[in-house]
Amino acid sequence: MDSIVYLVPAFGIVGLLYTAWKFSWVSKQDAGNDTMKELSGYIADGAIAFLKAEWKILAYFAIPTAILLAWLGNQEGPGFHSSPLIAVAFLIGAIFSATAGYIGMIVATKANVRTAEAARTSLAKALSVSFTGGSVMGMGVAGLAILGLGGLFITFYQIFAQGQALTSNEMKTAIEVLAGFSLGAESIALFARVGGGIYTKAADVGADLVGKVEAGIPEDDVRNPATIADNVGDNVGDVAGMGADLFGSYVATILATMVLGQEIEVSDNYGGFSPVLLPMLIAGVGLLASLVSTFFVRIKNETDSVQNALNTGNYLSIVITFITSYFLVKNILPESLVLRGFSFTAMDVFYSIIVGLVVGTLMSIITEYYTAMGKRPVDSIVQKSGTGHATNIIGGLAVGMESTVLPILVLAAGIYFSYFFAGIYGVSIAAAGMMATTAMQLAIDAFGPIADNAGGIAEMSQLPAEVRERTDNLDAVGNTTAATGKGFAIASAALTSLALFAAFVGISGITQIDIYKADVLAGLFVGGMIPFIFSALCISAVGKAAMEMVNEVRRQFREIPGIMEYKAKPEYEKCVAISTEASIRQMMLPGAIALSVPVIVGFIMGPEVLGGLLAGVTVSGVLMGIFQSNAGGAWDNAKKSFEKGVLIDGVTYKKGSEPHKAAVTGDTVGDPFKDTSGPSMNILIKLMSIVSLVIAPYIAKTDGKVSHVEKAPIVMKVVAKKSV
Repeated sequence: MDSIVYLVPAFGIVGLLYTAWKFSWVSKQDAGNDTMKELSGYIADGAIAFLKAEWKILAYFAIPTAILLAWLGNQEGPGFHSSPLIAVAFLIGAIFSATAGYIGMIVATKANVRTAEAARTSLAKALSVSFTGGSVMGMGVAGLAILGLGGLFITFYQIFAQGQALTSNEMKTAIEVLAGFSLGAESIALFARVGGGIYTKAADVGADLVGKVEAGIPEDDVRNPATIADNVGDNVGDVAGMGADLFGSYVATILATMVLGQEIEVSDNYGGFSPVLLPMLIAGVGLLASLVSTFFVRIKNETDSVQNALNTGNYLSIVITFITSYFLVKNILPESLVLRGFSFTAMDVFYSIIVGLVVGTLMSIITEYYTAMGKRPVDSIVQKSGTGHATNIIGGLAVGMESTVLPILVLAAGIYFSYFFAGIYGVSIAAAGMMATTAMQLAIDAFGPIADNAGGIAEMSQLPAEVRERTDNLDAVGNTTAATGKGFAIASAALTSLALFAAFVGISGITQIDIYKADVLAGLFVGGMIPFIFSALCISAVGKAAMEMVNEVRRQFREIPGIMEYKAKPEYEKCVAISTEASIRQMMLPGAIALSVPVIVGFIMGPEVLGGLLAGVTVSGVLMGIFQSNAGGAWDNAKKSFEKGVLIDGVTYKKGSEPHKAAVTGDTVGDPFKDTSGPSMNILIKLMSIVSLVIAPYIAKTDGKVSHVEKAPIVMKVVAKKSV
């Protein structure tokens, strides 16, 4: 173990070296003419201004939280296995999470204008620049996560548990302190995702309602005062926010598997540490698989499918991870393992990893079907736009609700089969298998907003029509990849939350969660309600900020003569300031709910009620996340379908037509769904689970001075004492 564990941070360093190499390549590409550089500068400056304002506010949260964690880590009691160093781990996790988002945002603001310039040459060149920018984001996030988690694991092992057995109290301390890293990462991810989502959608909605609907000017027109804020929002929400989001998911998944692996007593060649090492090593080989696969994302001709090129890279990374995971499992794990009375083999663990990879793949395919142009769901919304705004909204809501069916069935099957093979460790390792290709998933996801920004810069710079056609081609695919990325994130969150829940059960000493008890049932209902109030706060925040944006854009059109004739420059900075201030102000309450509710319920009502709460949050949050993300993605591509013309009842309609205006309304409604509240659901359920895991020792059921955490095996019972 003392030798192989150093491979983990080494994998992270490889990812960061790739990040530096490709970042340098993107920076050397042609940034276009002076107008393009000026517009790109506005976007970059606005993005940096937002991040600085956000980090300042988050510092006020992070420092007191770190002090509280240090105080808790210094407490003594039965079942307590922590240390004040958990505060250090928390701060490192927060800093790494913020850095992951920052890396992605910086490269995105460089790649956007260079993609627009590359689109003057060919679609292939534009894809190369935009996807390379996305791969910098993906490798940077994965590299930081693996380096941070692996490095801290080695550090805390040497501080607390050098030479101790895996099941020792000293090792429990090392893992408990390591949980602080995940808590820091998820906390920052929530604020980054919610704040960035409010920012981008306030600007987007304001720009659409006044620019496209009222003034009748094209999307991303340079005359629209909100267009710079809209493009800034793509970076702070879809890039920085998504980067912090999947960074947190990545870390939480690996940590949950390590916590469960610690309970497994095995005889192996690694001092019994193989179940803990495996998830970190799978993440490492997944990073290498993603790195190799990036070189296969390419096209040659203008008519080649961009979506197929991205799918090639995605599926290749999955296949490579599948093959390497087999050899990892066979060479690291012993033949037989037992966790909480459930016996399984090394091959059973490999089968669970396969389940995770299959679930991730199917979730991407299903999400693509429900959000891609030319597919039945999006086409149904297009057709309903022919009869007005209301029927468009009805169609989008129906598609979003319908889109929850197949993903939930896939998730349920994934949970069942992974548990069938390797018990609760199988569920957790399935999530780790799914998250192994996070670097590639993020590269594909970040490609979307880069392409979107490139189209905006092309429009504002009044580049030739063929340039905008190429960027629109990339952007349309980007809408679908963004939706599939969110589907992937939600699916991983569901499996990760279940693994975190199982870890919480073990540490808190619960022997069953009995919903026949009134307080547990109440906790279940309250948990089911939280994603709804969380979504309401996020959507309401977008609405309030969008109203401010609409009023400001109208004021500028009214009071600044010459804007519509290109004789006067809009005051872009005022719209950027509105989005920045509104997002920072409005993100605090949703974040406070996620962080405070588990603490309040846990310390007042106890671990069993908190378990009921987590169950309610997880089920409700997953459904809400899938519904909102897919509905928003479908509305967006229904609107984009009009750019090439659509046939409704035998008549062709294009941009500017009444059905197109109805589609714009649907897209406007869907914006906060797909980019604010929907993708925040996966962070909500993970963060509440992580908080519960951290406080579990302090609310654990005890018997005299002996914590139930030290009694094994623990059998989780749910509903009428049926074993899971």
